[in-house]
Amino acid sequence: MGTLQQSHGIASDLTDRTEEPDSLEFDDIQHFLMARPPARAARYEFLTLGNPASGRKWLSGLIEKVGTASAVGSSLLDARWVTVGFTWHGLQTLGVDDASLATFPEEFRQGMAARAGILGATGANHPDHWVGGLASPNLHAIVVLFARDVAERERCRGEHERYVGQCGGVEVLSSLDLEAIPPFDYAHEHFGYRDRLSQPAIEGTGVKPTPGSGPPIKPGEFFLGYPDEEGPATRLPQPEILSRNGSYVAYLKMEEHVGAFRDFLRAHGETPEQQELIAAKLMGRWRSGAPLVLAPDKDDPKLGADSQRNNDFNYEKMDPHGYGCPLGAHIRRMNPRDTAVNMNRRKMIRRGGTYGPPLPEGVPDDGIERGIAAFVGCASLLRQFEFAMNVWANDPKFHELGNERDPIFGTQDGTFDMTIPKRPIRKKINGLPAFTRIRGGAYFFLPGIKALRHLATFTNGTDNGQGVLK
Repeated sequence: MGTLQQSHGIASDLTDRTEEPDSLEFDDIQHFLMARPPARAARYEFLTLGNPASGRKWLSGLIEKVGTASAVGSSLLDARWVTVGFTWHGLQTLGVDDASLATFPEEFRQGMAARAGILGATGANHPDHWVGGLASPNLHAIVVLFARDVAERERCRGEHERYVGQCGGVEVLSSLDLEAIPPFDYAHEHFGYRDRLSQPAIEGTGVKPTPGSGPPIKPGEFFLGYPDEEGPATRLPQPEILSRNGSYVAYLKMEEHVGAFRDFLRAHGETPEQQELIAAKLMGRWRSGAPLVLAPDKDDPKLGADSQRNNDFNYEKMDPHGYGCPLGAHIRRMNPRDTAVNMNRRKMIRRGGTYGPPLPEGVPDDGIERGIAAFVGCASLLRQFEFAMNVWANDPKFHELGNERDPIFGTQDGTFDMTIPKRPIRKKINGLPAFTRIRGGAYFFLPGIKALRHLATFTNGTDNGQGVLK
């Protein structure tokens, strides 16, 4: 899900954009969902703010380092980028009044932990087992520190640690260090699958969608205050200065059981080639990124690396029965393409990276936690993220499968299956084990830059903070 990778110059998302009459307010939108900075390392810090005064002081000193979409798309790029978001309790602690807080949607007010049943976060994935204080109402804010390399990240960490010490009442509940894993020439996660292959293009950015990605999506599906796929923006949190150019993000820390995954492949494939095919059937793509719809029998690494071809397929006409890509494969569930309705209202922006060291091939599980820490950005947590988790990832009857969940991303407890269509007899794997486990999650609101300044100063009209991360 949008892993960190080696970067070459300016972030690719916006560098080739052209100006459009109705383009977004790039200078007021945090860069995080619009474009990726050239980062190979990051640190997520989860904070409690203590009281309004300490929270506003902390925020005031960070605002000038929050990267904007316009800066990421320019030739002027700092080695460090900051993203800031708040939970509903965090906005409350900053001093946002009750009337304004009540205008935020219910799912955001409740928070992710309270929505665990809707998300399918049960059993080992339940918030009772989450770490880092992410299920606590004392979680108020997240700051994401991006850096070109680990050394720069450590300098950022030290500077932010010293700065937090100056803001009496602000404390770091927990943190997570992230690094790209080798090889660094393409994005991938610990299971070895190529990542960042399917992202929506946003109308107004000038970024052209890759073949097969569909038309550009209205910006209001991701950023508040703009038209969405159904028309003008409505029912925005108030006041407008607080909501405009903001986005909601769902954060998930997901452990990947790499040793168990490799053991499963060996148990169901007698040869390395058969094991790779099983891995491809679970995902819907070969680990190179080549989609099974276009390469059903043999991997095609050149196809997987070609952004003009690796997303150019459909299901209804090219693979209606799932003989190439199974109906229950991860990418077919989480992006049903032309086999689902209202897809333009379900699109989301994915960001994140890998944490923990890679497990070398041929080495048994070492007991060290590793996985992905991902963000899903959208304008409606309910319509976009929660729908995807409830229906696409965890509904056993999705695609009329009967007793299946997403084999990679869904909540598995050994009672669900995986069907691999094949002529003349299909293959069914009974009792799929869990390859992932949710270790924590939260809902954040990423305000626009003007909103950040409003939150930092709206009670007394003064900037009472000092600079940080200079």
